[in-house]
Amino acid sequence: MTPTLVRHHPNAASPPATDAGTRARDWAEIQERMLVPLYEAAYERLEVGPATRLLGLGCGSGLALLIAASRGAHVTGVEADPARVALARERLLSDASQSGGGREGAPHGSTRLFEGGSAEVCDTSVPAYNLVTAFEPLGCAAGDSDGLAATLESAIPLAERGSEVVLAGWGPPERCATSAVLRVASRLTESPRAAGRGWRPALRDDLEDVASRAGLKPDGSGRVACPFGYADMDSAVRGLLSTGLFDAAVRATDPAQVRKELTEALHPHMRRDGTVWMSNVFRYLIARTQ
Repeated sequence: MTPTLVRHHPNAASPPATDAGTRARDWAEIQERMLVPLYEAAYERLEVGPATRLLGLGCGSGLALLIAASRGAHVTGVEADPARVALARERLLSDASQSGGGREGAPHGSTRLFEGGSAEVCDTSVPAYNLVTAFEPLGCAAGDSDGLAATLESAIPLAERGSEVVLAGWGPPERCATSAVLRVASRLTESPRAAGRGWRPALRDDLEDVASRAGLKPDGSGRVACPFGYADMDSAVRGLLSTGLFDAAVRATDPAQVRKELTEALHPHMRRDGTVWMSNVFRYLIARTQ
């Protein structure tokens, strides 16, 4: 499945949105769907269905949860960004109400969302999870491996022994056209004020290293093509800015400069019809709790 091109019509000369709600909606409406092939590949391989009790870490605005729920899974999402949680709640509960859902508008009473970290998931009346997902791709920002390892360590006690855990990451930079664009963030954060917080290229063993640190046992992996397709240049800029990967660059310079240099980096990927298209490959690792 290829991502859908989404067109937006804001003033192209305006600086990137700093309002949290606006940026979260840019993520939900433009960028999040670029990873749908990754979600679907993992779910298909693991045969996600009615017997699945899924805990989604960093669930964003809920698209991956929605896809799992459509396959019959019982889903719980955890997300630190309040604006994304609000959109996930809107998306999942709206879908549930339209399909005749259970309590609180959730399908069969099986959809739950928490703002914060896995420590917020403390309902002992709910059976332990048998699938944990962390779909936010590693190989994006300095320190992301450390953060994910800590998140997994706190989430593992919520899962059954032998449960499957899915980790995701960027593929090799030479297989990801977007890597050249993300290097803008790295270059603009080469200052003492932002040192060590910019984009970094993915490493071959990123996912395996995190799994090992979290005490997980690797049990398979795969690669998925996830092209980034945008209806126009403004949509591409807004979508990429919504990822948060350019936040350090904005702090180190200013929003207008970041938008200008991001636009310039995207120009080689602009087609004659005005759309922007970049081929990418993402990795996923399946591991098990012990």
